[in-house]
Amino acid sequence: MMKRKEFMLGATFGLVLAAGATAGGVIDWPTANAGPVSGVSGRVTANPGGAGLFAPPQGAPLSFADIFQQVAPAVVQINVKTRIEVPASGLIQVPGLPFPIPAPRGESNEEGITGSGAGSGFFISADGYVVTNNHVVADATEIAVVLADGRELEAKVIGRDPATDLAVIKVDGSDFPFVQFEEEAQPRVGDWVIAVGNPFGLGGSATAGIVSGTGRQNIDPDSTTGYVDFLQIDAAINTGNSGGPTFDIYGRVIGVNSAIYTQTGGSVGIGFAIPATVAKPITERLIREGKIERGYVGLTLTTPGAADLEAYGLPRDTGGAIVTEVTPGAPADRGGVEIGDLITAIDGKPVKDSTEATRVVAAVTPGSTIRLNINRGGRQVSANVRSGTRPSEEELRRGVLGADGDPSAEGPAAGSGAAAVEGVSVTSLTPALRQRYRLPSSASGVVVTDVARGTPAARLGLGAGMLITHADRRPVSSAAELREIVQAVRSSGRPGVVLFVIQAGGSQRVPVLLEFAED
Repeated sequence: MMKRKEFMLGATFGLVLAAGATAGGVIDWPTANAGPVSGVSGRVTANPGGAGLFAPPQGAPLSFADIFQQVAPAVVQINVKTRIEVPASGLIQVPGLPFPIPAPRGESNEEGITGSGAGSGFFISADGYVVTNNHVVADATEIAVVLADGRELEAKVIGRDPATDLAVIKVDGSDFPFVQFEEEAQPRVGDWVIAVGNPFGLGGSATAGIVSGTGRQNIDPDSTTGYVDFLQIDAAINTGNSGGPTFDIYGRVIGVNSAIYTQTGGSVGIGFAIPATVAKPITERLIREGKIERGYVGLTLTTPGAADLEAYGLPRDTGGAIVTEVTPGAPADRGGVEIGDLITAIDGKPVKDSTEATRVVAAVTPGSTIRLNINRGGRQVSANVRSGTRPSEEELRRGVLGADGDPSAEGPAAGSGAAAVEGVSVTSLTPALRQRYRLPSSASGVVVTDVARGTPAARLGLGAGMLITHADRRPVSSAAELREIVQAVRSSGRPGVVLFVIQAGGSQRVPVLLEFAED
């Protein structure tokens, strides 16, 4: 959702996961044996009117009370306890809160402190399987499910998928009321929705609104994946709502509440739900297999804009994904894929953008061989890559560029010299500059020291401390090399040159189009 130029300018995104510590007192629910909830059991029957319709029946919505009464028994409150390691700063990060807080006194020990959190979930079967968010139960040492009638049952994790933020837990028992995912009738912008859950520990709460948008991608800047096209809803979602169901006005589950956009920590009417078309197959696999394995080749991809393609000498409507990172030693690296390659097809099937390419690779069975069709500087080449198994999201985040950005690590230094190219003053990368701008220890290139006002580079957002690693797909090791590449591209008649840039203090390489100023 963030344009590359906005990234270069340092734009921020206030995404907050909606689970977290319960504000105020803790409700003490009575414990009882499993069984029907308030006399309700079996599948909750929806009344959708005409087959496949999303439009409300005549006169609706006069009230959501009947719908809530129908589906609420299948929705649960989830209370968790976790061990939180206390860093030297004494500040801890509680899941769901946008900022660290001081660790409570008197509760720490050698293993850390015990933290409490709360979220939501819902039964999808009579024998006790509950769907929730991964971030609600990740690292939990104890999980308790509170039913709609107040009973509390111990739960265990069946499987988690951090990449889609989905998890399945289970309680012992039978004859639980449950709801089902709706995959066939697709929600439209403007359709009514109801979010049911446990905001701030206030279990059994309902909020209503409409679908505000569909197909929202990459809403979390820390995510390394793009497997979910989120539903955007304006039904209020707050801390504790995570993992609860999003219903349509017929009581069908069309999504799983997952995150909110906020700058305050509270709801501002922009919430995101994982659609049923994603949640249903993932949760079914988690129940069967306990985990989700995806294909992996070790590439970071981005979608080129029309101007980027033109700068590459390609038609503006060319589909594909630009390679911005190749993980050293990963399958793609062994297969000969290079930074700046444009992947146009996988196994002979065209891919339109980076999201589609990522999902196609993820769907491949680990161990199988895939063929990448590549446009490399105008030449058509192919690479046969044997897929590995995708590492965990945490491992991938730590492994960006194969480095942690340790400023004390000197790494390779570039050649000498300084120069101004298209209004951008650059100089060789030295250990001192690497430390000053907190650049990754494994990265090489030239450092931007200044940008002339009023130039295309200034309008693009290039600034001091950024590292230019490649130009027109070619690695850059000196100011003279950068100037030579840029002059060659300008002489060819192309409108600009694609630079690969790492922001000061960052770790991800981003392609940007530096348009040429008129002579």
